[in-house]
Parts: sequence; structure tokens; C-alpha cells
Amino acid sequence: MIVTLIVAAEISWWIVLGLALSARYLLRWRRTSTVLLLGLPVVDLALYALTVLDLRGGTEAGWMHALAASYAGFSVGYGPSLVRWADRHFLHRFAGGPKPLPSPKYGPERTRYEWQVAGRTVVSAAITLGLITLLVPLSAGSAHYGTFLQWYLKLGIAAVVNVVVAGCYSLWPKEAPAGVRVENGRVVAQEKAPEQAPEKIS
Repeated sequence: MIVTLIVAAEISWWIVLGLALSARYLLRWRRTSTVLLLGLPVVDLALYALTVLDLRGGTEAGWMHALAASYAGFSVGYGPSLVRWADRHFLHRFAGGPKPLPSPKYGPERTRYEWQVAGRTVVSAAITLGLITLLVPLSAGSAHYGTFLQWYLKLGIAAVVNVVVAGCYSLWPKEAPAGVRVENGRVVAQEKAPEQAPEKIS
């Protein structure tokens, strides 16, 4: 059952997002679009509530229950940035908006970007671990902390790795290679190497 719920929640999340963007840019219903966007975290919370009910119904706790809980954590940490990404691409594709800019690759802009990613990962991991921990007292004895120990380790490692990567970019910012012109951390032009004159044959 829990697998079906996860798949249904994933599909529902993207359907709601697609409807929200369509209402905003195709139908010009901004208020309706806002209401639909507010429904995105509701999808994840509904999945979490159904996960709790599944455990209370006597289902043996497993990693799929932890995965279901992680959807809410991901929605809080990465949801806003994912919605902005989809918004920019939908605007460009269907409403004549500007082409979305790629992520910065060089300089302090890249460093800030890496810290933003690290921050989202830390928030997602913290909320996910909190929700997984709550599954134990809410499951009426069906779940135990040891069941989710692997998730504590994996999410903790993921958060630490992201922070370390961002820290490395702070200490050693990535500089653009020679001949590449960069604006706001993004490549805007690349100079061609001068052509060498052919050697004369004596």
C-alpha cells in the first residue's frame, strides 16, 4: 500500500504544479494559481498522515515508510527552488518569457550557489529526520528507532557532504579558465585561440 501512496503522491505533486503554472500563464488566473501552489505541501503532508495510518493499521515499519516521510522534508527544503525552476521554464516555453539562466559555474556566485544547495539539504535532512522520528510514537508500536537507523546515517552524511563541498568552494573559489568571459558566474563568451600561420616549406 505504501508504495502506491508514494507513487500517487509524486504524480499528484507534479499534476498540481502543472495546473498551477497553467492557471497562471495560460489562463491568467493568478489567485487560482496561488491556491494550487499552496496545495503542494498539502500533498506531502497527506502522504505523511496516510503513512502514519498505515503503520497504526499494523503494517511492519520499513524503509518505504521513511521514504514517504522524506517527501515532506524535501518539499520544505527543495520545494520552493523546484517551483521557481519549473516556473521559469514554463514561462519561457509557453508564455514567451526569457530563457532561464543556467546555474553559476565560477567565482563568488558559484560559492553562494553551493551554500544555497547545502542549506536546502540541511533543512530537508533535519525536517525528514524529525518526521521519521515522529513515526515511532505515532505508529502505536509498529515502528522502532532502530528500523530507521540507516536513514539517520544517510541523511546526516548527505548534509555534511554538502556543507563540506560548499566550504571548499569558499576556501578555493572556482575560477574561469583562460579565454572565457564570465558575468555573474556564468559563461557569456569564449575567446577563440588565434590561428597560427602555416609554416613555409623551404
